[in-house]
Amino acid sequence: MVHFTLDIVTPTQNLDVIEVDYVRCPGMDGSFGIMANHQDGIFSLDIGEIMIQSKSETKFYSTSGGFAEINENEVCLLVETIELSSDIDISRAESALKRAKERKTKTTKDEVDEVRMESSLSRALNRLRVAKR
Repeated sequence: MVHFTLDIVTPTQNLDVIEVDYVRCPGMDGSFGIMANHQDGIFSLDIGEIMIQSKSETKFYSTSGGFAEINENEVCLLVETIELSSDIDISRAESALKRAKERKTKTTKDEVDEVRMESSLSRALNRLRVAKR
């Protein structure tokens, strides 16, 4: 299988550039996969799971969104956050889910607050789902 390079960048860290076989990302319109020789482009990422397959292993990450830039067999994921499934603190994620649910039932119907609450709820649920990988 032909490999390509993957770089993952967040506002606070830059993960090592690695050679991978396949990446599955949570796109705004559904998941999409990237393999070697993929068409160049920039794609919006949603809250969800990123799966990375290399020759020796498959890893799962939780992300809260960002962008994927593909350019000549080099992929850069520019994401707000990324967490390896085994590094997710389940009790912290459960607490965040509980807080998000409480806020949803106690706040007024302000449109901005509603969007923020739904986003918080989605992030917490996603982290818990990915942690089970």
